[in-house]
Amino acid sequence: MSKILVIEDEAAIRRVLVKILSEESDTYQLDEAEDGLIGIEKIRKEDYDLILCDIKMPKMDGVEVLEAVKKLKPEIPIVMISGHGDIDTAVNTMRLGAFDYISKPPDLNRLLNTVRNALDRKELVVENKLLKKKVSKKYEMIGESKALLKIKDMIDKVAPTDARVLITGANGTGKELVAHWLHQKSPRAKGPMIEVNCAAIPSELIESELFGHLKGAFTGANKDRAGKFEAANGGTIFLDEIGDMSLPAQAKVLRALQENKIQRVGSDKDIKVDVRIIAATNKNLKKEIENGKFREDLYHRLAVILIDVPTLNKRREDIPILINYFLNKITSDQGTTKKTFSNKAIKLLQEYDWTGNIRELRNVIERLIILGSDEVSEKDVKLFASK
Repeated sequence: MSKILVIEDEAAIRRVLVKILSEESDTYQLDEAEDGLIGIEKIRKEDYDLILCDIKMPKMDGVEVLEAVKKLKPEIPIVMISGHGDIDTAVNTMRLGAFDYISKPPDLNRLLNTVRNALDRKELVVENKLLKKKVSKKYEMIGESKALLKIKDMIDKVAPTDARVLITGANGTGKELVAHWLHQKSPRAKGPMIEVNCAAIPSELIESELFGHLKGAFTGANKDRAGKFEAANGGTIFLDEIGDMSLPAQAKVLRALQENKIQRVGSDKDIKVDVRIIAATNKNLKKEIENGKFREDLYHRLAVILIDVPTLNKRREDIPILINYFLNKITSDQGTTKKTFSNKAIKLLQEYDWTGNIRELRNVIERLIILGSDEVSEKDVKLFASK
């Protein structure tokens, strides 16, 4: 059922619009408001899928209604209703965020097509929001320790900027989560986030993977291919395990940072790119620089902002929260009966030396769900969580 609000001070026009729409589909639920103030009050209290709003009205005109709705509930599409003399204003409302406008007296086909298109758009916006929520949930940062709250605060400060970020920390600490939140909370969130695991790509292929190549540039290059930097244009590229990148590839990344340009392998043509770079590593890059394995100038380009993700051993107070999170997630994903953990079992898990960090904890919780008692005990932990 699609809920539509018609805001129109002329009763005759309002009745015509309501009649046309109610006869068009029994899935339309119609509501009316005779002026902008009443309309805004209804919008505050109800959730509408579409608003049809007249431009010239007493008390509060359509432009003011549009601006108010965009602040209150920006996802609702608004179709403006314009008289003959209001066309210029109607066109201007499109710049302010209106979905479309229709002229008085309303043409039947134009009205119905506009309403259908606007409702389809609303449905798409809702689907995209749900998808983003799923993505956000996947990369949720669980915990309330001071160490984690400090990271979250840093993300909130840095994400709205275009500053490059270098994320450091041991394997399994959640560097990828930090990178995703930096992207999700940035103005680039609508653009792509492209991930590159520099450790997983052979050194001879890393340049092609990052910058693309021309056909015939090397054996196996059977056609032109765009690289990850081009794919990330307008968004973010996440260079994970950048400490494993070869020196020649580092030189090309440095050029991309300095000039916002890349060249495909086998080409001398520059391609402009607009990309924010977030990098991560589990290595001590300053030692890598001393050993001649990492470029110092690239390090300083990447490390505008440094975020060090603490080990699980440094945030043990988060372990009970993480146990509960993994318990709910794993049992939900696998469709198994939810278990409980005794206080002694939780306390023992808090005392473990988590060399594999959160990734290791997650694996241990899954093992205990499968092999442990209905209430996972201290004995279960000693049996199945041992190193």
